Amino acid sequence: MKIKKIKALGLSSGGLDSILAGVFLRKQGIYVEWLSFETPFFSAKKAKEASDMAGIPIIIKNITKQYIKMLKNPACGYGKNLNPCMDCHALMFAEAGEIMRQKGFDFLFSGEVAGQRPMSQTKNAMRYVEKKSGFAGYILRPLSAKKLPETIPEKKGWIQKEQMLNFYGRSRKPQIQLARDFNITDYPAPAGGCLLTDKGFSDRLKDLFMGREEYEEREFHLLKYGRHIRIDEKTKIIIGRNQKDNENILSLYSKEKDIIIKIKDIPGPVGLIANAKSKEDIKTAAAVCACYCNKIKQGEAVKAVIDSFDKTYTMEGVYPVKKSPI
Repeated sequence: MKIKKIKALGLSSGGLDSILAGVFLRKQGIYVEWLSFETPFFSAKKAKEASDMAGIPIIIKNITKQYIKMLKNPACGYGKNLNPCMDCHALMFAEAGEIMRQKGFDFLFSGEVAGQRPMSQTKNAMRYVEKKSGFAGYILRPLSAKKLPETIPEKKGWIQKEQMLNFYGRSRKPQIQLARDFNITDYPAPAGGCLLTDKGFSDRLKDLFMGREEYEEREFHLLKYGRHIRIDEKTKIIIGRNQKDNENILSLYSKEKDIIIKIKDIPGPVGLIANAKSKEDIKTAAAVCACYCNKIKQGEAVKAVIDSFDKTYTMEGVYPVKKSPI
C-alpha cells in the first residue's frame, strides 16, 4: 500500500530561522517547499539564495496590490514606524494558505521563534495572526512547537510533537548550534530586511500617501532613491545623490507622467518632478536641482535641460535654491 507523503509549504525570509525550519522538517520526512513574497518594501533575494543553498524549491509571489490595501489601514496599527508587523504576517499566511489549497500542500510552517520579536512573535500575536489569516491550526512553527498549542499536523500524526523543538526568546545560541548540527554554515546575519521599519523611508511613504488613493508600484520603488523635496502640497522633486541614484531614477520615471531635469554642461544630479502643473513649478524644481551641483555657486545663473513628456527644451536663467528634503 502506497503511503501519501505529507507536504508542507513554508514562509521563507531567507534568514537562519527560515532555513532551519525547512531543513528540520525535511529531516522528519516531510516534503518541503518555500514561499517568499515581494513588494517594494522587501524582496525575496535572500530567500532565493537560501533555496539554492538548501536545495528546497521556492515559489516567489508579488503581493504589492493587496499589501498596500492592508498597509493603509492595518487592524493592529503600526510598530515604531510604518511597519504593520502583525497584519503583515496575517496577510502572508492568508496568501500562503490559498496556495496551500491550490497546490495540495497539507500544512503551512515558518521559522518564527516564540518570544523572539516583541511585536509579532509573542504567543498572543501568533494566535492573532492565525485567526486573521483564516488558517488557524494549519500553521506549524517547528522551532518553538513544544511551547505552542497543538496544531492540526500534530493532531493528525503528520509530525510528532515530541520531535519538535522548544526554542524561546531572543537568544540565537540554539539556532547557531542547530545550524552546526545540520552543517549549515552559509546564512545571513540577522538584520531587518523591511524598509517600513526605517524612519526616513516611512516619512517619505507617509508623504506619498497624503491626499491620494491610487499609486503605481514604481512610485514606491522611487522612494528608495535620491533626495525627496516637496515644492508644494501637490508637487515633489526627487534629486539623485550619486550616479547610482541617477540611474535608478531614470529607470523608474514615466515619460507620460513625470518630467526630468538636468543642468546643462555641468555634471550633477538628475531631477524628477512628479505632478508639475506649471512652468513656474518646473523652474523652481530646476533651481533646487541646480543647488546640488557642486560646481555652481549661489547666485550664479545656469541653464537646465527639461525632458517634458513629448519634448525637450532648455530653460534659461535658473538660480540655485536650497529646500529641505522630506
